[in-house]
Amino acid sequence: MNEAAIRSITILGGGTAGWMAAAMLAKKLDPRTVHITLVESEEIGTVGVGEATVPLFCHFNATLGVDEHAFMQATQASYKLGIEFCDWGVAGNTHFHGFGDYGEPIDGIAPHQHWLRLHRAGDTAPIDDYSAPYALARRGKFMPTDPRQPRYLHAYHFDAVLYARYLRGLAESRGVVRVEGRVVDVPLDAETGHIRALVLADGQVVDGELFIDCTGFAAELIGRRLGTPYVDWSHWLPCDSAIAVPCARAEAPAPFTRSTALAAGWQWRIPLQHREGNGVVYASAHMRDDEAEATLLANLAGAPLATPRRFRFTAGRREAFWRHNCVALGFASGFLEPLESTGIQLIQNGIGRLLEFFPDRHFDPAVCTEYNRVCGAEWDRIRDFIIAHYCVSQRPEPMWQAARAMDLPDTLRHKLDTWRATGRVPLLDGESYSESSWAAILLGNGFLPRRHDPLIDALPVEALRASMARRREDMARLGRAAPDHQVYLDRNCKAAA
Repeated sequence: MNEAAIRSITILGGGTAGWMAAAMLAKKLDPRTVHITLVESEEIGTVGVGEATVPLFCHFNATLGVDEHAFMQATQASYKLGIEFCDWGVAGNTHFHGFGDYGEPIDGIAPHQHWLRLHRAGDTAPIDDYSAPYALARRGKFMPTDPRQPRYLHAYHFDAVLYARYLRGLAESRGVVRVEGRVVDVPLDAETGHIRALVLADGQVVDGELFIDCTGFAAELIGRRLGTPYVDWSHWLPCDSAIAVPCARAEAPAPFTRSTALAAGWQWRIPLQHREGNGVVYASAHMRDDEAEATLLANLAGAPLATPRRFRFTAGRREAFWRHNCVALGFASGFLEPLESTGIQLIQNGIGRLLEFFPDRHFDPAVCTEYNRVCGAEWDRIRDFIIAHYCVSQRPEPMWQAARAMDLPDTLRHKLDTWRATGRVPLLDGESYSESSWAAILLGNGFLPRRHDPLIDALPVEALRASMARRREDMARLGRAAPDHQVYLDRNCKAAA
């Protein structure tokens, strides 16, 4: 046995990030040799606005051995096939970013290139008509992927508080020890700068060798105690405020998240089995708090179920996610507005990479450096994808005008310039999104390339038109054949009232 092996892990903070980390570490590490403690305080609330996920999350639950239907019943979950964007680009526009592509390549060339050729020839069918997840979502349908049908994936909408509770039970059954308490001191080792322990208000001292900071915006360990700088991205992402409220269900839950652009931000709508999650993300420089709250309440589908909660944020990330013997997850590591439901994805990948680069008590700096490089690349690429939703818009309001005029990150500028010239998206190190995802957002916002791939001109246009029409009909058949989303939920994973 390695005498330098980590024997104790201490997680500070519960919520989604803390209990995801606890559950997965307990699953992957031997409880006979590694003791895991989670410290949280009931005095400290959680933000809890992130209730939508991406398909990668299915793998997290599967790795934990969680049954999908049992999880959905426990968390009041519904299925998610993608995101519908309303009024982005221009008022009245609607487009869909689905969890799937637009079908198989034609002669080795992506189908959106062939769509571009027909679009320029006068065809009016939107690119969404070639999307399998959209064929289901637009009709309120859902069924798992059938290998005989076009490929698509799914994710979930769920109650984040119920999910944390569910994971707590799972983690504790695998040996994780929860300690109730509020931290008042974090002593450091004078020689190494490592965290030695957490001192709680009641006098308890919780030791550890590896510490995980899941304290949200407070960033008690990585920020306050270790002083890790925060990289501010607000010059690219001007929204700095959010207000959220749940409301009663007024209709069957849709199998997609809805994002509606506003004059100075956007509004989300997340349908669960028992309620809907709603919120407005906005730039306080262009919208007052009372305006944001009034807008939110005026656009609820049902009666509000709580008092709206408001919070401020600064878009950005930590300069390092791992410093000394501390790794930050969740909002402690940074914040990106939940436009593409990436919050839980970033937690999941942070945990996965921690296991991939799992240290011993020497904490070799090379391991920390590589972890920070890989995680940083993912954060930067997601940042670029979020910025792209804003900077290609043609909306006339001041916030959107400023987004069009701003200097972009070099990596995003390269993507957009290449797209405009070729209709292709150069994928860089750390990408979370495929070319079809970029095409969904750029084409959906009316940001078209100057030309299509010239190699496709060898195919007669009428033959291409007939082939693409067959694809659209295949999508339509898929949508007609599937059961209603509500029917599928009721049959397989209906949650208690």
